[in-house]
Amino acid sequence: MNNHGIVYIVGAGPGDRKLITLKAVECLQRADVVIYDLLLNDALLDYCPPHTEKIQAPDPRIRTTRQAELNQLLVQHAKAGKTVVRLKGGDPYVFGRGGEEALALTEAGIPFEVVPGITAAIAATAYAGIPVTHRDYASSVAFVTGHSAAMRANSNINWAHLATAVDTLVVYMGVAHLAQIVERLITHGRNPQTPVSLIRVGTTPQQRVIQGTLKDIVQRATGAQLKSPAVIVVGEVNQLREHLRWFDTKPLFGKRVLVTRARAQASEFAALLEANGAEVIQFPTITIQPLRENPRLAAAIAALSEYGWVIFTSVNAVEIFYQRLREIGKDARVFSRCKICAVGKKTVEALNGIGIHPDFVPTQSRGSAIAAEIADVTDQHILLPRAKIATAELPAALRAKAARVDDIPLYETLAVANENHDAIAAQLLNGEIDIVTFTSSSTVTNFLAMFPADTLTDVRVAVIGPSTQATAEAHSVPVDIVAPEATIESLVEAIISNLGP
Repeated sequence: MNNHGIVYIVGAGPGDRKLITLKAVECLQRADVVIYDLLLNDALLDYCPPHTEKIQAPDPRIRTTRQAELNQLLVQHAKAGKTVVRLKGGDPYVFGRGGEEALALTEAGIPFEVVPGITAAIAATAYAGIPVTHRDYASSVAFVTGHSAAMRANSNINWAHLATAVDTLVVYMGVAHLAQIVERLITHGRNPQTPVSLIRVGTTPQQRVIQGTLKDIVQRATGAQLKSPAVIVVGEVNQLREHLRWFDTKPLFGKRVLVTRARAQASEFAALLEANGAEVIQFPTITIQPLRENPRLAAAIAALSEYGWVIFTSVNAVEIFYQRLREIGKDARVFSRCKICAVGKKTVEALNGIGIHPDFVPTQSRGSAIAAEIADVTDQHILLPRAKIATAELPAALRAKAARVDDIPLYETLAVANENHDAIAAQLLNGEIDIVTFTSSSTVTNFLAMFPADTLTDVRVAVIGPSTQATAEAHSVPVDIVAPEATIESLVEAIISNLGP
């Protein structure tokens, strides 16, 4: 019995990282080695565990021995007992050379599995609003390679039959040979007025669609300077794009938005932006670090029954406070004699998640407004667990109402060293980023510790509320967009209003 590992030949889908299958994600999560294609969405590699060795496959445009090298890499790592994922764009068995790799593994006696992926012919067309079949337009479809080998006189593709045999033709890797493909189709009987679409980098925020007919599509593509990677769609179904477009009509489609929020908090914000068509660039400038040596907090928890109010001003405060309770064997019952104030909808939701319904939710997040709206707190003992760098406005306003306030630092907001600094700087200076978002004063100050303020001269700046706006403007950063409410939902709505169509 040998001790070989196993190879998973996995389809990653066409570009949108969310189109990867659940089984593909499971393979990545247990991979020792991932060998991935050049044009894949790098975010997919985030599914890998920390120990995974990540190897970019040789570039087929400059390495004629690429496939042999790849086959050898798969065999080598599998023979070392590793779990290997060969991550391929689209589907491994649709013009992906997955069959060649599987044969090489078979010859070497290496066990393997194939995990299908969504191929560009059905994904890019769907995102462009073009169904490859439709009862009124097309009852047959063919996927064809447009690679240079398909253009040779001895090609095994029978263009004479293919030109009129199916209703819809989807041609992969054919943009460089578009004129030849068009000429062959017309020569062999396809009507020159047949609609054609070219879909570049389909399913991504950079998706671009050029439409025409066999007669004029070459001229249109040349005029638009359209380049690979793209698929060519030939057939009457292209007429439906006018009615079925949905992806590239989203309000933020094609906009590139820089998110500076802590990575652990950025996922929901990024998801909202992406749902509205934006391309999100993650550039966290802060990380949240709980204060481990915190005797004041320990004392406050021990004496929690003596407090009249506990005020939570953020989700971080709720999560870190509750984690500390769990570490010492306590739970939400410790709040039984306190009233709870929650600032913001997300803080309310975080408290609801641990079984607490706040007694009071202010309408604004400003410290002075919270103090003005809260009940009479004269001589009340108030616990305020929050960020170490939080401003003095709230405790000062509460003390002005004769409350006794224990303002206890719960966590630090630390700067993050970001390896993408140079790339982001170049994109900002070249106008390749449309908007930069700041969700707290600390994201502003930490960003400006890495970049001069004039880096933001040619981009729009969006902030989550007046406090963050004040910090930005104090550093000579003009603010273009301010969320009416201090929530990410409100911020996204404000961005749509300012950047949408």
